[in-house]
Amino acid sequence: MKSLSTISTVILGSKLEMEMSLLLPLALCTLAACGSAAPPPQPTPSPSPLLSLACNSSYVLDIANFVLQDINGDREDGYVLSLNRVSDAREHGQEAGLGSLFYFTLDVLETGCHVLSRRSWKNCGVRTLHKSVYGQCKAIFYINKARRIFYLPAYNCTLRPVSRSEISMMCPDCPSSSPYDLSDPRFLETATESLAKYNNKSPSKQYSLVKITKTSSQWVFGPAYFVEYLIKESCTKSQASSCALQPPNSVPVGICHGSLSEQDSEKSVSVTCDFFKSQAPTPRGENSTVDQRPVNLSKVEEPQQKNTAPTNSSAKAVPKGSVQYLPDLDNKPKGSQGTGPVEAFPVQLDLTTDPQGEPLDVSFLFLEPMEEKLVVLPFPSKEQRSAECPGPAQEDNPLILPP
Repeated sequence: MKSLSTISTVILGSKLEMEMSLLLPLALCTLAACGSAAPPPQPTPSPSPLLSLACNSSYVLDIANFVLQDINGDREDGYVLSLNRVSDAREHGQEAGLGSLFYFTLDVLETGCHVLSRRSWKNCGVRTLHKSVYGQCKAIFYINKARRIFYLPAYNCTLRPVSRSEISMMCPDCPSSSPYDLSDPRFLETATESLAKYNNKSPSKQYSLVKITKTSSQWVFGPAYFVEYLIKESCTKSQASSCALQPPNSVPVGICHGSLSEQDSEKSVSVTCDFFKSQAPTPRGENSTVDQRPVNLSKVEEPQQKNTAPTNSSAKAVPKGSVQYLPDLDNKPKGSQGTGPVEAFPVQLDLTTDPQGEPLDVSFLFLEPMEEKLVVLPFPSKEQRSAECPGPAQEDNPLILPP
């Protein structure tokens, strides 16, 4: 006969087993419910503050004209760039009363006008296909129509000459062009002899060579060399003995196109020169912040009364930018893995990498003593551009359109 303690132990064990059997399904049920529960809601990403614009609208094209005008006006070297098409355009509205920042990607073509001529790109013809230099510019442009402020804070451009191999297949007899090929001494000879010919015919003033800016060569009935070069005024014919005393840093006054060809041991030299319009010297940055432009923007109407330039203009008003010249795509760097868009035209313009943006102080643009700051965002990628971009090209040959 079992003892009372033994019976109590058996009864207690049976009770625990019964409780465990009841708790196990409850625990499993609880785990199943937890497993099927919906994950915590993820925060919805805020919409981009950038507004995509139609690249061929008159609104965008007028602003693109302003952008390119300021890029050309800021440069002291090279040739005037013309607009081939707007590749991308975005607008970022700022706080009330501060206007908008625009992010533009422009496909451009080099013209025959040197930037020192200060001609509008619309008055300059683009080069023929076999001499073409094409590329892309990225620019950030600020417009405050209430204050009549049109300001270019930053830009960068990358340019390349058209593919020589492609041109050779299309036109074997066309001149072989190179922007700055001085490896052949005949180019310097061509510039020197053609300028001497011009000076001999000049009735009074004499000119000297500043630098060669373009070269090309061709075989016709013999070798022919072509050069473009800047010239400066050195002296008058009556002062020929004192030419060497002229300031060495005097500014170029014009550009010449010279050629030298040989046939049957006879040499032929030709030359034409175009002179830049004299302009009163203006320090770069002054009067560049408030524009007096007569162009009418369809959505950026300009008031009839013109403001004067800010009295607190400073060096801050000078645009920050550069134009980079690269060899044609036939001359890819060793180890290059193709000619993708980034490699072909590596144009970067990131004033910030912070997706929330960074402040840009533009207080110096305003007449009143106030502190005004814009929000600058990272330059947008073309993957999210408008379906209406890029716009139609003025010159749609694929050889002169960036990929």
